[in-house]
Amino acid sequence: MKKRVLSFIASAAILATAAAPAQAEQVVVHKGDTLWDFSKAYGVSVESIKKLNNLTSHLIYPNDVLEISPSTNYVVEKGDTLWGISQEHGITVDQLMEWNNLTCDLIHPGLNLTIFTDVQNNTKIEAESVKTENSAKENTNTETVSLKQTAASKQDTTSQQTNEEPEGKEIIVVATAYTASCEGCSGITATGINLKENPDAKVISVDPSVIPLGSKVYVEGYGYATAADTGGAIKGNKIDVFIPDYEEAVQWGRKQVKVTIIE
Repeated sequence: MKKRVLSFIASAAILATAAAPAQAEQVVVHKGDTLWDFSKAYGVSVESIKKLNNLTSHLIYPNDVLEISPSTNYVVEKGDTLWGISQEHGITVDQLMEWNNLTCDLIHPGLNLTIFTDVQNNTKIEAESVKTENSAKENTNTETVSLKQTAASKQDTTSQQTNEEPEGKEIIVVATAYTASCEGCSGITATGINLKENPDAKVISVDPSVIPLGSKVYVEGYGYATAADTGGAIKGNKIDVFIPDYEEAVQWGRKQVKVTIIE
């Protein structure tokens, strides 16, 4: 069913989404969280999060603190300077240079600059896991946002499991990414999941002789997923992760990751 997009692929599990932040916020990374999850929850791109936090890869680790902020694009006009643009937007020249990978203060008309808004006024947010659950703490300005759904009837058990590494067989694979948003793609996985109707599904394509179809897995840098698809080029220790957005699929690239086969 798949048409490869620059060697990319997919996975199943529905994410809950939150509104894009009206101001800059800080989130604390917990086990199982990924940049892709945060981008969907806050309505910002993975590349935006990487730029603002000066990340060179998609890998994040427990207890990392990430800043998430709405952004805008500014097209440089004749006579503009970095100092003038920074003053106009209430930021520093250093921030502007860092966000846009500039090595000097020379800019030219037509240059497209990314500017993160309201980065000075941060609201501390602690992400317990990647699904929806909000709680306010008395006498603080800290807002706790849970990015994974917890079973209310098993709060203690679930909390314990969230803070543990997933258990299961671990293998190292080469991971690429794919999208269903391509001409001629049916969007139906080998197990019958309609990815066009369920764009937030977390699905990976696998070689069934290595990872059985239907397996629940944890993919480093991607999160929890289901092995629900196959592909002609996916042989041996290779997987494709499903990413609905074409540009984000391209950004994933080709990388070596650890996969834990949970069940």
